[in-house]
Amino acid sequence: MTEVAPPFTDIDIPTEDAGFYKGYSLPIALISKIGISLLVVWALLFPGSAGGFLSNLNARLLDVFNSFYILSVGFFAFFCLIVALIPSSGRRRLGPAGEPPEFSTFSWFAMMFGAGLGVGLMVFATAEPLGLWGSNPEIVRGNVEPHTAAALTSAYRYTFMHYGIHAWAIYVTTGLALAYYAYTRDMPLTIRSALTPLLGRAVNGPLGHLVDIMGVIATLMGVAVTIGYGVSQMVEGVYAITGMEWLLTPDENGGAPTPSSIGVIVALVLVMVMSILSAVSGVGKGVKYLSNLNLVLSCVLLLTFIVFGSFLFAMTTYGTALVDYVRHFVGLSTEAYPTDTEVGKWQSGWTTFYWAWWIAFSPFVGLFLARISKGRTIREFILGAVIAPSLVCFAWMTILGATAIDLEMSNIANGAILDASNTNKLFVTLSYMLSDGLYMALAAMCGVLIVTFLVTSADSGILVMNTIMAGGAVDTGIKHRIIWGIILTLLIAALVLAGDGGLDALSNAMIIGALPFTFVMLAMCASLVKALYRDHLRDRYGVVVAD
Repeated sequence: MTEVAPPFTDIDIPTEDAGFYKGYSLPIALISKIGISLLVVWALLFPGSAGGFLSNLNARLLDVFNSFYILSVGFFAFFCLIVALIPSSGRRRLGPAGEPPEFSTFSWFAMMFGAGLGVGLMVFATAEPLGLWGSNPEIVRGNVEPHTAAALTSAYRYTFMHYGIHAWAIYVTTGLALAYYAYTRDMPLTIRSALTPLLGRAVNGPLGHLVDIMGVIATLMGVAVTIGYGVSQMVEGVYAITGMEWLLTPDENGGAPTPSSIGVIVALVLVMVMSILSAVSGVGKGVKYLSNLNLVLSCVLLLTFIVFGSFLFAMTTYGTALVDYVRHFVGLSTEAYPTDTEVGKWQSGWTTFYWAWWIAFSPFVGLFLARISKGRTIREFILGAVIAPSLVCFAWMTILGATAIDLEMSNIANGAILDASNTNKLFVTLSYMLSDGLYMALAAMCGVLIVTFLVTSADSGILVMNTIMAGGAVDTGIKHRIIWGIILTLLIAALVLAGDGGLDALSNAMIIGALPFTFVMLAMCASLVKALYRDHLRDRYGVVVAD
């Protein structure tokens, strides 16, 4: 047999040898920093202009790319499942043969859970099922009436869609690509490494820098939206405990009051100070311990709903909804509608928002998953990070969300939960479940849980952004973690102000920032398929096959 060249692994990301940016790639760090700083200055100096521009641009992009988002995410879900099921790829280990995983299964799952969907589950555990109970494609088509027992199954079909296999497949697609090259080919743990089978030596030039910069920007936007929702809920929780009026702003149209700009910014500063301190301590300390605390407190909250909530109703809903979700899985993955139709408008406002959020989050969560998953097989990585978290999210959404729905269906809440803002629905649900004393204790615990989830997400995001800018180095400079924590804080504050205290401007910026990285993720899939196939040939024939 003719021996040919080995796969290309010679990634060269020049980093500074001395000075302020020692150990960092100057083009990636400076372009990322300047780009985000300009957005912050624009949003602070001209908030109305920035908010309007982002809204219009987002609407135009969705008109063109709504179907692209839907079909891309459906592809990622099937891609992950197929890679796990193929014997030759599923059994490959992300690291040297026989090397044990770096973290215990409990800590691995806790960090994965906290970084991936922690804040989202706190905000949307009740808000998502309740919202979809009133508006989903079956309701839009006129097949069922909103806020009825008949609408329950379709509400959870789309709840499971938004927080299930599709969501986690987005994270795992990025994480698997990064982990595979880092731990089987000893390449830098950075975004461009995942494209080497397609781009070859071109990853060492401006194209590679561009890929990493898109990863940094997407990470910033995804983490920013997550923290934005989390601090809003934190403000609602503090108000529920203290009753301080300045934390909320009355709705001019008579709707539910929402967190005030000053309340959100004060909470944001407190959370980000703690996040920066945790990020400085690194993954092995701050992130690990906070993630374990997150999981323990989450279990306490879940147990509260099991004991005091509508557990039997929730479990019946869980079983029915899970079967319905599996039955409709292919359709949920492939059905995309034009935005000039009623269902298309719903899809762009709900599903595409989530897909963009998870895609923007994927460089952060994916790289973080790769960072904590060395030593696991591809099959273990995919099943552990797609199927297992999805089932937990389903249980969380049904136990908390179905309790809120049951309180409304039985006329106990009398519309109070439905009328509350999204970030306050959890606290209103607890108030109708528990006695006053127990409610105050649980509300305080939820406040702590929200803070720990926020800190975990923020400090993990800061660590990941620094890893990308340092050419894949895990140990990065403390001063740069602090600087990027400050930049992230300013970005969120500026976009909150541009949205008149709401999160619309932040959400629009996130959807816009996620679009370029969607193309990068599709290229990652093609690269990984090529790499897995070539490595399979190497194992089979005992020769080196060129990529």
